[in-house]
Amino acid sequence: MYIGVVKPNQMPVQNFINYLLLEKKYSPNTVVAYQNDIEAFQSFLITDFSDAEVSKANYSQIRSWIVQLVDSNISNRTINRKLSSLNSYYKFLLKTESINSNPLAKHKALKVSKKIQIPFSEVEINNVLDSISTNTFEGLRDKLIVELFYSTGMRRIELVQLQLQDVDLSQGQVKVLGKRNKERFIPLLPSVMLTFQAYVSARLNLETIKDQHVLFLTKKGTKVYEMLIYRVITSYFDTISTKVKKSPHILRHSFATHLLSNGADLNAVKELLGHSSLAATQVYTHNSVAELKKAYKKSHPRTLS
Repeated sequence: MYIGVVKPNQMPVQNFINYLLLEKKYSPNTVVAYQNDIEAFQSFLITDFSDAEVSKANYSQIRSWIVQLVDSNISNRTINRKLSSLNSYYKFLLKTESINSNPLAKHKALKVSKKIQIPFSEVEINNVLDSISTNTFEGLRDKLIVELFYSTGMRRIELVQLQLQDVDLSQGQVKVLGKRNKERFIPLLPSVMLTFQAYVSARLNLETIKDQHVLFLTKKGTKVYEMLIYRVITSYFDTISTKVKKSPHILRHSFATHLLSNGADLNAVKELLGHSSLAATQVYTHNSVAELKKAYKKSHPRTLS
């Protein structure tokens, strides 16, 4: 998978793209992001140094690119992501003995402010669910989307890719295909299964269904897409919540935070979220601690005197 014509000096990049897709099993979207970052640096080298060989670049040239990105008001977080893509490429070249040293080996990431994502409260989520009219196909679909996000913690792309056969009502679970094609099974609440049955019944009444096996469809019978899911979530939560960020990921965040706040085991939450390491899951414990502090200040005898 490489967009455009592959030129001779792009062959190492092509090999890297194939490595990410076939060996690392990264998603196509992730691979395109890596490719775009490498090509952006390549364009910079051509413009500023008349050289298109990313593999031969030195740290001084990379520093010049960083300065240009900073001057262009690109955020430190985005710059770090671009450099991470470049660093992965150089590590691949080292592994395949295409270069002798990694010019980014001693590079330190730019400082970024911590992104504090505030989860929705249980009240906010319940209010949204109560506000969704289930008299239409789209209403039933949207309610199931919100319920699945909050009760399973799945990612947006995972929800979009769900097939009808992935939902097993007899076992009370849903099969989710996560990052790197890793499958996991997540329990379904009885209330979610009821909404699922109502949605599937309404789905049968669509005039045409083009994507027969896909769970979530538009009213035209075609597969939903990620931006549509984003709009569904923001449209409902905009009327209920005053939080700045209202996205599907905040529902995933809420799922994890509420489970941990209610005593769920960290390892169990890790498995449910499809994280490869505990470090990623531990991000959500900070919110649980914040809630504990809030409850402490509100209820501790010394704070009441």
